[in-house]
Formats: sequence, structure tokens, C-alpha cells
Amino acid sequence: MTKQSQTYQLLTSSVCAAVSQVLLMGAAESYRANGGAPGGFGEDLDSLYPGGPFDPLGLADDPDTLAELQVKEIKNGRLAMFSMFGFFVQAIVTGQGPIANLDAHLADPSGNNAWNYATKFVPGN
Repeated sequence: MTKQSQTYQLLTSSVCAAVSQVLLMGAAESYRANGGAPGGFGEDLDSLYPGGPFDPLGLADDPDTLAELQVKEIKNGRLAMFSMFGFFVQAIVTGQGPIANLDAHLADPSGNNAWNYATKFVPGN
């Protein structure tokens, strides 16, 4: 398989994964936000933030703790999305997965890092 076909295959699979995720998660979130939960499940709760009726540890009993946990949940979700974006960009630039990139970096930290790949995108190269 040529380098171009590998890159094309990687890009198309990444695009398909991203489109599928946006469509499926968008549909699920739209359904939840519009009160579509079966049997009025979680009807009295704010549908846009974490902290629903499933609370087996009783973490949401105190309103102040619930507010703090909701902020933490949103921040952790944003951090996870940003890190996945980093994985996608790394795979597109290097043509390898995250484990292969980690192995290459650990074998030669000064030779395999972001700065060495960034020089490929400088005008004139």
C-alpha cells in the first residue's frame, strides 16, 4: 500500500468516525435536552448539565457539592475532547497511531517530537 493510499484511508476513516460521532451524539443530546427520556425520567432536573437521577453514592445531595461536581464534569469533558483532537491531528500528521508515536518518541525523544514534524509545513518545503 502506498503512502498516499494509507493517508487517504486514515483521513476517510477519521472523517467517518467524526461524522458518525457528531450525528449520534447530537441526536442523543437533542433527545435528552428536549425531555425525551422515557417515563418522565429526570423530568424535574436541569437537562443541560450533569447530575441526573442516577446517583447511587448520593453525591448530589448537597447543592453546593452538586454545583462544584457539575463544573468539574464539564471541564473534564472539554479536556477529553481537546485531547482526542490532539490524537487525531497527530495521526494525520505522522500517519501512525498514538501507541506507535509514543514508542517512537520514547526511543528517540529529540528526534521524534512535534517540532521535527512542524518543519514539514514551513513554506518552501
